[in-house]
Amino acid sequence: MQPLFSQYCDGKTVSCPGWLSQWGSASLGEQGKDYLSILKNYYGNIYIDQAPIVSGVPVSFPGHTLQVGSTGNDVRTIQNQLNSISTHYPSIPKLRADGIYGQQTAGSVKAFQRIFNMPQTGVVDFATWYRISHIYVAVNKLAALV
Repeated sequence: MQPLFSQYCDGKTVSCPGWLSQWGSASLGEQGKDYLSILKNYYGNIYIDQAPIVSGVPVSFPGHTLQVGSTGNDVRTIQNQLNSISTHYPSIPKLRADGIYGQQTAGSVKAFQRIFNMPQTGVVDFATWYRISHIYVAVNKLAALV
């Protein structure tokens, strides 16, 4: 297996004849070519492995911080992920996954932040959300093909 090599070639200001380019691939897409046909146009006969089903992938950041007083599915997602992580990092207290961000959730978030060298705010901001997601994926081995 070899990774594909690419470099920035927009096709207008920087030209790399025969190489994958932003506008060259856009043009092929406008002609109805799918992504695999476009890649084969530039790189020849290639094989791309695709998972038939991707499951267990964490949810994207909701666009707002979670803190004491927050409620809903986003809070429940973080609570469930922290509970899963705490199996491997027992100094993170287990939580009742009720979707209510109370002091116990804030405490578990602070413990997570302490373990993973983050500012210990007890608030789930963008950085904390994705660090929790990253560790959750790692401890549950979700990145492997199923």
